[in-house]
Amino acid sequence: MSVGLNPEVERLLGRMTLREKVGQMTQADVHSLRPGAVRELGIGSVLSGGGGNPTPNTPAAWAAMVRQVEDEALESRLGIPLLYGVDAVHGHSNMRGATIFPHNVGLGATGDPDLVERVGRITATELLATNVRWTFAPAVSVPQDIRWGRTFEAYGEDPGLVSSLGAALIRGLGVDPDRPVLASPKHFVGDGGAMWGSTRRYDWVKGWWNSAAPDRWQLDQGDLRGDEASLRSVHLRPYEHAIAAGALSIMISYSSWNGQKLHAHRYLLTDVLKGELGFGGFLVSDWLGVSQLDPSFERAVCLAINAGLDMVMVPFEYERFINAVDGAVEAGIIPYSRIEDACRRILQVKSTLGLFAHPFGDGALLPLVGSDGHRAVAREAVSKSQVLLKNARSALPLSGGVRQVLVAGAAADDIGFQCGGWTIEWQGGRGAITEGTTLLQAVTAAAAEASVVYRPDGDFEGEHAEIGIVVLGEAPYSEGEGDRSDLALAAEDVGLVRRVRDQCDVLVLVIYSGRPLIIGEVLESCDAIVASWLPGTEAQGIADVLFGMEPFTGRLPYAWPESMDEVRSPNGRAPLFPLSHGLSTGRRDDSDRTDEHLA
Repeated sequence: MSVGLNPEVERLLGRMTLREKVGQMTQADVHSLRPGAVRELGIGSVLSGGGGNPTPNTPAAWAAMVRQVEDEALESRLGIPLLYGVDAVHGHSNMRGATIFPHNVGLGATGDPDLVERVGRITATELLATNVRWTFAPAVSVPQDIRWGRTFEAYGEDPGLVSSLGAALIRGLGVDPDRPVLASPKHFVGDGGAMWGSTRRYDWVKGWWNSAAPDRWQLDQGDLRGDEASLRSVHLRPYEHAIAAGALSIMISYSSWNGQKLHAHRYLLTDVLKGELGFGGFLVSDWLGVSQLDPSFERAVCLAINAGLDMVMVPFEYERFINAVDGAVEAGIIPYSRIEDACRRILQVKSTLGLFAHPFGDGALLPLVGSDGHRAVAREAVSKSQVLLKNARSALPLSGGVRQVLVAGAAADDIGFQCGGWTIEWQGGRGAITEGTTLLQAVTAAAAEASVVYRPDGDFEGEHAEIGIVVLGEAPYSEGEGDRSDLALAAEDVGLVRRVRDQCDVLVLVIYSGRPLIIGEVLESCDAIVASWLPGTEAQGIADVLFGMEPFTGRLPYAWPESMDEVRSPNGRAPLFPLSHGLSTGRRDDSDRTDEHLA
C-alpha cells in the first residue's frame, strides 16, 4: 500500500475545524469512552488494549462492539470513519476462539516468509470478521539481550531475518484490496538494544513500570546507548523493509536512545523516518507513552507532537488531550502546520485503506474465525517452528508403535501456558483460556495405540515406559513483567526431569519459552530436547514432529547460551547452541525402525 496526494482528503481538510483535526489525532480506549464521545469529538481512533475485550468474549460480540463505535463515528458532523486497533500479535489473540499462532520467536525459527505471509492473511481475515482494520503488529525489534520480556515478540536477533519476516507479515495483512488491514511495525526504534537496569520510573504516571520488583521492568522501556551507525545497522533496517512492504503506520517505542525518549525524538521521527526514509503514513504513540515525557501532561503532549507524533494513544484522558493540543496551537507552541500534516497523514491512510467506502469489515467471514483451515496453517507453523536442540541415539522421531508414554509437567495440558502473554489478557493466563489442543491431547492422539499416562508432578513410581515426555517452560508474561535476571530452570523443574528420567528408556524434554533458557542441569538427563517456544493453540504441530509425521526443520533465531554469565557479559565464548542451530529429522518410516532406536 502507498499513499499520495488525495484531492478528496484535501477538500475534507478544508472543511474541518481545528478541534476536528485534533480529534483525528486522538486514540481512546474503548472502555474509557463516555456515550456520544466519538460522535461529538470526532475521535479518529479507538483501541482495545490487551484484555480490552467485550462481554462475552466472542467473535460476534467483538463485531458488535467495534461496529457500535464505528457507527458513532459515521454520525459525527463530517462522518469520518475511525480506525479500530488491537494487539493482534499472534492472531486475533485477545478473542476467545480465534486461531492463535506461534509468537514471533517461533515464526522466526521457521525462517519462512511465505508461511508468515499466510499467517498475516489469516489474521487479517479473523480481524475483518470482527470489523477491526488495524493491528499493532508486527514487532520488528532486534533483541540483543534475551533477559528482555519482549524477546518472544521479535523474530530473532538477526536484522536480516527480522526484516524479511516483518515485511512478509505486513504483506499478508494487506492482501485484501478492498479491505486491507493496517499493520503497525513497532517499536521505533532500538528497543531491542536497551541496557539492563536502564528502565526509568515515572512517579506522575500510574503504570506497571513503577514496579519495585528487582527482576521486573529493568530492561523493557530502557535506554539504548550507542552510536548512530550501530542504531542504523541493527535496529533501523527492519523499518526500511517494512516501509517498502507497504507499512502506513508505525508505533513509537517507550525506550530512549542515549537518554532521549523516542516519543520526543524529533531527529529520528521527523528527520530520519519521515524525511530520509520517506515514510508517508502516520506515527502513533504507545499506551501512555506520551505521558512519560513530562510531569505536565500539556507539556508532554507538545513535546511529542512537535517531535512528529501524529496520533496519540491517550488512552483515557482524550478530552484533556484535545483541549491541550487546541490550547497549544492557539498559544503558538504547536504550529498549525504540524496539526495539518498529522491530520492529513491520518486521513490519507484511511482513504488508502478504503475506509470511506468500506468502514466495516465483513460479517460473512465470521464462520472462518478459528476454522479448521485456519488452524491447519497454525499447526503447520507450529511444526516448522520446533527446534531440535539435542537428539542422542536418534531418539526422535518416536515410533508409531510405542506401547507406553509417560507425560509430565503441568504445561503439557495447559492452553494458556503454550500461548504465552498477549493471549486473551495482556499478561496471558493459565488453563483453558481459549479453544485449542494441548500437547497432552496431541500426544494421546498421535500415539493412538499406546497407553499414555499423565502426571503433572512426574510421580510415576512403579511405572516404567519406553518414552517419557516432560514439558517445562516459562509461565505467561509480557513486556517488562517478563524481564528476568536469571533464566535458569527452577529447582522443581530440574527435579521433575530427574524423576521421570528414572522411569523411562527415552526421555524427551519439550520447552515452552519466549527465549532460550539455561538448561545445563538437565542437558545430560535428556535424550532429546525440543525448543517449542510459545506455539499457540495448535499443539498437534509439536506431536507431528515428535512422532515423525513431519520433519524437524526449525533453526534457532537466537544463540542459546550455556550460562547466565554469557548473557550478562558477552565475551565471545561459544554458546551451548549457536544461532541457526537445529537438528534435522526425516519423516518416520516405521519399516526402517526397530526397538534399538528406542533403547
